[in-house]
Amino acid sequence: MNAAEPDQYVHDVVIIGAGQAGLATAGELVRRGLTPGRELLLLDAEEGPGGAWRHRWDSLTIGRTRIADLPGMPAGEPDEAAPSNIVVPAYHRRYERALGLRVVRPARVTSVRSTDVPAPRLSAGGAHAAGGAAPTRMSRRRDPVRRDTLLAVEARTGTGRRSWLARMVVSATGTWTGPRVPHVAGADRFTGLQLHTATYRRAEDLAGRRVLVVGGGLTAVQMLLDVEPHAASVVWATRRPPNFVSAGSGDLWAAALEQVDGVRAAGGSAAARTGRGAIVPDPTEYVAAVERGMLVSRGMIDLIDERAVRFSPTATGARPDGLGAAAVVGGGLVVPDSWKPCPDPVWVGIDAIFWNTGFRPALTHLRPLHLHEGEAPAGDPTDGAPRCEAGIRMTGRTGAARDSRVLLVGYGPSASTRGAARAGAEAARRIWRRLHG
Repeated sequence: MNAAEPDQYVHDVVIIGAGQAGLATAGELVRRGLTPGRELLLLDAEEGPGGAWRHRWDSLTIGRTRIADLPGMPAGEPDEAAPSNIVVPAYHRRYERALGLRVVRPARVTSVRSTDVPAPRLSAGGAHAAGGAAPTRMSRRRDPVRRDTLLAVEARTGTGRRSWLARMVVSATGTWTGPRVPHVAGADRFTGLQLHTATYRRAEDLAGRRVLVVGGGLTAVQMLLDVEPHAASVVWATRRPPNFVSAGSGDLWAAALEQVDGVRAAGGSAAARTGRGAIVPDPTEYVAAVERGMLVSRGMIDLIDERAVRFSPTATGARPDGLGAAAVVGGGLVVPDSWKPCPDPVWVGIDAIFWNTGFRPALTHLRPLHLHEGEAPAGDPTDGAPRCEAGIRMTGRTGAARDSRVLLVGYGPSASTRGAARAGAEAARRIWRRLHG
């Protein structure tokens, strides 16, 4: 199918995604003077405001998560018992209306391409038409790509295919649509239920089942606690020892998350890539679960049968003994009793496998720009090594090294709500310098 002919109007910035990251970036740009719907255009694949929060599980309340303020409009003090999948979308809706953002939805962006249309000089009124009948042929040259031409953003909308021209593009599509499930032999033979964090809604749906929860992060820990009262039994599988790090709350909590995610995004050192950073605002509840024998990892599985999984010591990480000071990221509490891997291969009967194994950045729409440079390099970004997002080398928090017209917000270190706010502010500064510098 041929791409839709782009609208001839040139937007200064098109933001793809209107979740926390997209709105944070848009809010900063509006504050700097860009007009929504004209210089600034927001596209969102969802049917309504809220981004991925619309799909979070029902038991995730405001008291168990973190909401960061969007620029110029504090979230206030919502009821801690209220579901986040209701509160956050409502907050986003108020924000969109207050700023008049005029989000175009549903608009699922399929590609961002270079065109052969020279980027016009910025007029006093901001963006303007692309020279009437200027050509809009897409450039498919692999490299180098002219960086002084316009970008075409193509999307499927409720009324068909559309395309828009832009001087710059911010990708803020997050990761929710890219669930990661590791390959385990025999998974295709399993006759029970398999689900991922992205598809989970209610613990009651697992009532009476023998549930295996896979994953060593905070989400997996929360799911274990959520499912336990309803399931017939709950077993936990992690490749490496769990590591509970108490990082306080607020900015300190978010900064700790960014530190861990930043190291992982860039490859990190061997010690930092262990995946043991289950950072929690208050570890009391989790320690109690360890003490009663529920929040205890049995190691990792290496084989799946029709209604059983096999735990094996050969499936654990290369350094499964990493308990103690070396296992702590950012300082805090380590609970050795949460790690009791099976010393020998053992089969455990299971009715449901619940994968809490993370997400991949949703960046396939950027493939036509050839930003990918391979896997993330080894080394810790704090040592000066470049940070990568899904193989895209970055400059600063948000810049795509291969193309200064493209910014990424809401991935890796900026995936948390507070991280997205910080990255949105940086992206706005970068955009403003390019447009008006």
